[in-house]
Amino acid sequence: MMENRMFDLHGMTALVTGASGGIGSAIARALARQGARLAVSGSNAGKLRAFRDELDEHTPQHLQEVDHVAITCDLSDPEAVEKLVPAAVDSLGKLDILVNNAGITRDNLAMRMKDDEWDAVIRINLESTFRLMRAACRPMMKAKFGRIVTITSVVGATGNPGQVNYAAAKGGLTAMSKSLAQEVASRGITVNCVAPGFIRTAMTEVLPDAQKDALNGRIPMGRMGEGEDIGAAVAYLASREAGYVTGQTLHVNGGMAMFS
Repeated sequence: MMENRMFDLHGMTALVTGASGGIGSAIARALARQGARLAVSGSNAGKLRAFRDELDEHTPQHLQEVDHVAITCDLSDPEAVEKLVPAAVDSLGKLDILVNNAGITRDNLAMRMKDDEWDAVIRINLESTFRLMRAACRPMMKAKFGRIVTITSVVGATGNPGQVNYAAAKGGLTAMSKSLAQEVASRGITVNCVAPGFIRTAMTEVLPDAQKDALNGRIPMGRMGEGEDIGAAVAYLASREAGYVTGQTLHVNGGMAMFS
């Protein structure tokens, strides 16, 4: 008899974008550990397939027959984005959970920011997420159940010099999620955000120690978060137990910024 535990995602399916990156892979592992069957998406086909195979290690023993799938997608291509959710539904049979994690940065001071630096960040971080949300709502509305979780950033709430494009996109994701949450709540679909603070990734690991110390000094907990911290937050919001939580942003930042 299977143990009855909270946040069990057994029988549920999920699409995770940017799944082979640091935070994305941690999210995918967390969902797989809770029993979900995954479609993982990214732009690097080889890296994505390797990660898909690795997911088996994080799948509970009684679900070893679960077949996770990898779907390559260039989120800068609107036509490719429009095909992603239908491809996931075709592969998984249904779609219960959408996790919008993929994103890019093109940092520059506002007065020096080029149009293509603005356009690329808005197109991938904001526009592609809208397209995926819109597409995911169709099967979720029919099923009268769904969980949409979007990874934003503390920067979307506080701003950050050199990131007007990134902050605008992340802030836009929060407002968009609140609006959609109101539209689909009556159909059993929740729409929420997880806003990471400083999370330890391959990119942060190459920072000089002095810079790491300066970052940690801004965090009451005195350290950066781990990808697993974000994965746990997403697993909760994706669960059946979070069915009365919608239009919210769960900030995971070690106390660096506190919101009421």
